Parts: sequence; C-alpha cells; structure tokens
Amino acid sequence: MATMRAIWKGSISLGLVGVPVKLYTATEEKNLRFHQVHAADGGRIQMKRICSADGEEVPYAEIGKGIELDGEMVILTDEDLDEVPVPTAKTVNVLEFVPSEQVDPILFDKAYYVAPDGAAALKPYLLIKEALGRADRVGIAKIALRQKEHLAALRVRDDVIVLSMMLWPDEVREPDFDLEGKDAKIRPQERQMALALVESMAGDFDPTEHTDEYREAVQALVEAKLNGETLEVPAEKPTKSADLLAVLTASVEAAREGGRRPAKKAPAAAKKAAPASKSTAKKAPAKKAATSKAAASKKTAAKSATKSAAKKDAPAKKTTRKKAA
Repeated sequence: MATMRAIWKGSISLGLVGVPVKLYTATEEKNLRFHQVHAADGGRIQMKRICSADGEEVPYAEIGKGIELDGEMVILTDEDLDEVPVPTAKTVNVLEFVPSEQVDPILFDKAYYVAPDGAAALKPYLLIKEALGRADRVGIAKIALRQKEHLAALRVRDDVIVLSMMLWPDEVREPDFDLEGKDAKIRPQERQMALALVESMAGDFDPTEHTDEYREAVQALVEAKLNGETLEVPAEKPTKSADLLAVLTASVEAAREGGRRPAKKAPAAAKKAAPASKSTAKKAPAKKAATSKAAASKKTAAKSATKSAAKKDAPAKKTTRKKAA
C-alpha cells in the first residue's frame, strides 16, 4: 500500500489555540476510466490544446490561469494565488460548534484526514479530538484550498479528526420542478403497507456490505470480450402493476420471506459459467442418445413387468368374480 502524502499544511485555529496539522485525502473514486477511441480500429483520440490567438499548440507547462474582466484577460500565477490576503489561506479557522443533526448531508463534499504536524502538535490535537467526541458536536470552519475558500466540518471518525469540505448554501440548487400527480389520493391501506415495507427492510447500515455492482459487471464484460466469451447476465425488472396496494403487499411478503436484502448475483461467477454452458451445449446430442437408450430399456422392463404381473393376477381376478357372483 502506497504511503499517503499530505496535500496541505497549516494549522487549526481554535480561539487562541493553534495546532499545526497536515491534510491527507481520505477518499478516492473507483470509477472506470473510459478512453475516447476510434471505434473502427481502437486508436486513441488525442485532444490538442490550441491557442485561439495564434493557432499554435500549447505545451501543458505553458498553460496558466486567467480570469476575464471587462473584456481583458488577467493572468494569475501560482505565486499570486498563494499570496491572496485571506486568513484561511494556511489556517483551518473554526467558527463554532453545532449539533451534528443540524448539518444537512447534502452540503458535504470531499473529506480529508487531519493529522498533527510534529510532536509538539500531538497533545493539543488529541485534546481537540477528545473534546469533539465528548461534546458530540461538529466544528464549522473555513479553509482556503485549491484556489477556493470552503466551508468545512470538523468531526471525529475512527479515532481521527476528519475535515469534510462543504458546499456553500448558494451552491445547492432548489428542487425547482413540478411533481406530476402530486395531488394523487393515497388510501390508508397504501400508507399502512408502505410503512410495513420500510419496517420489513429495516436494518443497521454497514457500508462494507455494499459493492459497486455496475463497475464489477463492466470489468467482467471487458474480461469476457478479451477472452472471446459471451457474458449473459439476466436483467431484473421491477414488477409493473396498476394496483399499487398489490405491489406493496407482494414486496412486503417477499422481504419477509427472503430477508431484508436480496441475494446478489456475481458477474464473475456468471462469466466463469459461460464456457461450461458452451461445452454442455456441444455434448447435448450424445446425452440425448444416452437418454433415449435408457428410456427404451426402462420401457421394455416396464412392459415385461406388466405382463408378468398380469399373469399372476389373472387367476385371482377370476376367483374374485366367482365369489362376487
């Protein structure tokens, strides 16, 4: 496992207390990376950086940052941005401590681990971590990172202080759209069954129980195509019915009978099973022949057994008829 590298150094400002800290990226995306290619031959598509002024291709090292103002382009260097006169440039400035339930999760963005920078910072770091844990509150702070000032939340996770970047309120869009049929009448039975469905699927959240099935399926598809195999995974379709109550009732029964979570279908297992299904299909005629022979022998044995049984039963039947007469 590669050693984590600090992406920022500064200090946590808590009143008159200053704690030197370092930030480490706490999360990473596991998205599949698709390349743009020529579909005919698989050649990679190149994106060239062309200057609109002279039409020349510009090397990445010569690309700077600019902001257009009143029709003029103002070019800013990294040195200019490092000298922006804001108190949060090198400081996590804690503003207040609030109850965690007051922070809407929609505001959370990227997260960073906070570590003490040096032996002298260890004791005040541990004090802040312990105080945060006991108070059960979240520290609301400001920090300037990557040419932008962020609202942030300080909290404790896995015995480490975590700094979660937050969106500004004006960065969260309002749900400005119409809900079709929002005035639909809901029957009491439907409300009751919907609540029963939620209760039947209730559980404790464990993130380790969940995986990115789409990414796993795409990876299995890539491996199958590379090996010249065919990957067939049946798609599950939700039940469609005009009777909402019937669908809710069926869902509750299925959840109670099969447990809270449906069984997952592993794409890799389906991929491995593909070659076996092919070989089985090739040997099918021989299997049919063997089956037909076995069936014929069974029929012959059955006929002989029937004849012998008929011979044995014949006298008994005659005797029975005479007694009946």
